[in-house]
Amino acid sequence: MTEPTATMIDVDRINTYYGDSHVLFDVSMQVREREVVALLGRNGAGKSTTLKTLAGVLRPRSGAIRFDGATIEQLPSYQIARLGLQLVPEERRIFGALTVAENLDIAALSAREPLPLNDIYAIFPRLRERRGSHGRSLSGGEQQMLAIARALIRRPRLILLDEPFEGLAVIIVQNLLEICRELAAKGQTIVIVEQNVRAALSLAHRVYVLNNGHMAFEGTPAALQDAPEVMNRYLGV
Repeated sequence: MTEPTATMIDVDRINTYYGDSHVLFDVSMQVREREVVALLGRNGAGKSTTLKTLAGVLRPRSGAIRFDGATIEQLPSYQIARLGLQLVPEERRIFGALTVAENLDIAALSAREPLPLNDIYAIFPRLRERRGSHGRSLSGGEQQMLAIARALIRRPRLILLDEPFEGLAVIIVQNLLEICRELAAKGQTIVIVEQNVRAALSLAHRVYVLNNGHMAFEGTPAALQDAPEVMNRYLGV
């Protein structure tokens, strides 16, 4: 993996709510350019809420989010996407009635300089084979590839992956892991939320652990693995 450099996104004590329910409590984190950061925690810890807040899907009631030094926490999600931050949601949200190629074409429409389709198909050869197939006919792994490809075609500076390996067969997870490693080696900045702790730690430069909306740990994968009490208490590992 390439070495991280300057800070790309700086999250400063954000508090996010669903209605009256307080979900994130003074959450702070940083992501540097060309860094892979894993955000871990049990179900309901606030991981997906954090990604949605970074992407502008949810707006924090307090705290600041700075992207390249510019404050973005009050911007709508489409403006944040234009700045180069792309969320690949857990639900994938591909268009089932459209083909693979049409899904990619739509994602490219609003990109300033979309990645050529041939480059996308070089990363995901399976999508080239299925380019004429409708989204609803794809397997779970193929849908996940398409969801990631749809983000990559916009040349994101930062890509947020929410549970990319959930519910997938081991061989598909291994394939997607290898693709993520290749992206990281080329300098793609990534934040990954994942229940598969081993997979996430194999990719990450640094790790954050959330517990009930509070940040419980920050450090390297090695430091986390050397803290079995943290692994057991917050991750059940």
